[in-house]
Amino acid sequence: MEVIIHNKQQAVMLESAMKDMLHQVVAQVALVYGLADEAEVGITLVDDAAIHEMNRQYRGKDRATDVLSFALNDGEEQLEGNPAALLLGDIILSLETAMRQAEEYGHSLEREMAYLTVHGMLHLLGYDHECEAEKAEMRQEEEHVLMLLGIGRD
Repeated sequence: MEVIIHNKQQAVMLESAMKDMLHQVVAQVALVYGLADEAEVGITLVDDAAIHEMNRQYRGKDRATDVLSFALNDGEEQLEGNPAALLLGDIILSLETAMRQAEEYGHSLEREMAYLTVHGMLHLLGYDHECEAEKAEMRQEEEHVLMLLGIGRD
């Protein structure tokens, strides 16, 4: 699966191991959910100011958040032979917020980035957490993928 990573922040140093981990996480989600090898996702790493603006503009929430997902085929049937159907969408991840949350939860930045990437990918695949049942299902799926990667809770 194609993963295009754009680092548009300077708050947190992005090491090559972190990029490799993001590729591995997306590959595991692709394997678990049977995504085509030709499928593509973009991951943009930003700071809190950038994600705050996007959250305000697109969700009407005037605050920074950890991750946003923008599905290109939201609710549309994935048609075989349709190249546009292979473009899943974009995940926007705030590394500043991820770093704070990692410290708060007592685990590594890499684990937090992996979790947020899985979370974002699940949104691209149609999962949501608007009610408790959806939230529980999504959390179970997140933990399943992370465990397959050997990234359990510390």
